[in-house]
Order: sequence, then structure tokens, then C-alpha cells
Amino acid sequence: MTTTLRPLHPEEAVPGGGRSRCWQICVNGRRVGGLRTTALPRGTQSWGEISELEVTEGRRRGRATIGALAAEEVLRGWGCSRVDVNVPATAGPALGLAVALGYTERMRNMAKHLTRAPELPAGLTARPIGAQEYPGWLAAAQQAYLRDLRTSGLSEQQARAKSEADHRQQLLQGPGTRGVVLRGLYGPQGAPLGSLWVNLHQDTLPSGALLAWVMTVEVEAAQRGHGYGRALMLLAERECLAAGVRELGLNVFSGNTVAVNLYESLGYRVTNRILGKSLI
Repeated sequence: MTTTLRPLHPEEAVPGGGRSRCWQICVNGRRVGGLRTTALPRGTQSWGEISELEVTEGRRRGRATIGALAAEEVLRGWGCSRVDVNVPATAGPALGLAVALGYTERMRNMAKHLTRAPELPAGLTARPIGAQEYPGWLAAAQQAYLRDLRTSGLSEQQARAKSEADHRQQLLQGPGTRGVVLRGLYGPQGAPLGSLWVNLHQDTLPSGALLAWVMTVEVEAAQRGHGYGRALMLLAERECLAAGVRELGLNVFSGNTVAVNLYESLGYRVTNRILGKSLI
């Protein structure tokens, strides 16, 4: 039997210069499943994504494996230097397949339903990051993100391209970008302790509820180990509830065990795992 990919729909353009296409997984010309390939620009490179992978007939016969490998070849042909897959936390077989194909976990998505606004620890205050503070904050945020990307397995070139592209796309109007919360956290004497970036309009859930997203939580190097990361997360929850948003998600790099433990202690649970590998 011959397993192949066949186009299901014409290729679609993705905002920012990317491309995407749905495919049928076929055995001897008969459709047994499907998947989607997407190429996204990252600076001078393109990154691939494989999503919506499903085998509807003849599972456990290697069809998902062949479909995924064929999708990787499509992405190589589109000039992608690496590929990511996003696996739901409940999809054990999909996670096993990704690991067997050489993917390694880079990040986890975690989320929490918010019910009440927590109080900030006594003596701490928060202020908006305005136009004067913004350039310094942005430079530090990009460098911190770049370091995390390098730690997660990306090359220097890949990490720098992704860091610059992600910040540019998410902060089109700088500190005045609609739906963006930028806050600095300060101690009793006004000493800067850390900063927070939340996107209040990251996504809409199937229920219709808005999902906000913690983009960055950064504690000043000299202030770490004193609970200020927890305080910044409490501030994120307060900002979301003040805006009428009750669902809050975040990304955490899998190797950052301190952050993973913090989020778990605050009630966040894993929803998806992001795994990737190089295509070159």
C-alpha cells in the first residue's frame, strides 16, 4: 500500500508573508486522514508548523508517521529551517509520535480560570510603562526572550530572528498598542523590582470567552528569589479581571523549572506542549 499527501484546498496566504495548506493523507488514493502545513516568516528564515493531524481510518498502521514525514518534506520545500508541533496535554499518542520522530519539547502552554482579584503584597506598587521607559524595557525584554529561545534549543540566528519578529508583531504601536498591558513593579522606596507584559486579546476560546496571555514576566536580576515573580503574576490576574477577562494563559520554556513550579503553585495547568526540531 502507498501512503501519500494530496492537496485538499488551494494554498492560503498567511498574514506577514507566510503560507498554509491542508492535505489529505491517502492510501492507494483513498483518504484516511489529513493535516495542515504552515510556513511562518521569522526574520530572514521561515519556520514550519504541522497541525490538524488526524488519521480517521486504519490507526496504528504508521499512517500518521508517514503523513508527518511527508509534511516535513513539504516544509523543507517551502524553505523552512525548523518545524514545530503543538500537542494537547491530553493527546498521549500524539506526544509519543512526536518524540519518536525526533521532536523535543521546547515550551508548554498553561492556563487558569480567574475568579477573584488577588491582593498585591504590602508595600508593592505597579505603574504603566510609558513612552520614556519603553525603549529600555523593550531592549531588555528582547534579550531575555533571546536567551530563553537559545536555551530551548534554537540557534543564535533562529532565536534572534524570532525574538525581533515576535516583539515587532505584538507591539505595533509600542506601549500604546491596543489590548496590551505593560506594567512595572516597584518596592516601598520606589526601587524597580520587575516588569509585566500581558496581551488582553490574545484569542477567543470556543466558549466565546476572551483569553489573555502573559507575554513576559521579568524580575530584576538583583531582586530574584524574593517572591516578586509571584507578585507579578498576581498583578497579571488583577489586570485581566479589571478588564473583564477571566481566562489567562502563558508559555513557559520547559527547562525553566523554577517558573514551571511557580505557575503550578498558582493553579495553572498544562494545556499544550510545543515540540520542535531542525529541518536542516
